[in-house]
Amino acid sequence: MTTSPSTPCPCGSGAAYGACCARWHDGPQRLQAPDAQALMRSRYSAFVLGLREYLLDTWHPGTRPAVLEPNEPGLRWLGLQVKRHEVQDADHARVEFVARSKLGGRAHRLHEISRFVREDGRWFYVDGDLL
Repeated sequence: MTTSPSTPCPCGSGAAYGACCARWHDGPQRLQAPDAQALMRSRYSAFVLGLREYLLDTWHPGTRPAVLEPNEPGLRWLGLQVKRHEVQDADHARVEFVARSKLGGRAHRLHEISRFVREDGRWFYVDGDLL
């Protein structure tokens, strides 16, 4: 799936994709999300757009899977709600979110508290607890 810079960003921020998650996905600001919430939103958009390389590049090396399978055919992402962004210290944060999707006529809801760490100035997704 692709999107143009002027379409609404998949992360639901209300901004155009080019002014939102696209800058973290590609170009001179690639991988430079300023905080854990921006990285979480950009990762959701990457799931929607099938940007597996970006997802792996933003996953902490200590917990990153070797391979990330593509989205299942027919999967539709329906939206993201960020419920909470909790800064623990300068290099650690948590983001609670709900991501909704639909596959084969069935709705799915992923509710997670994700852990993020900043190393050498870059934020990484570490892991999360499903709620």
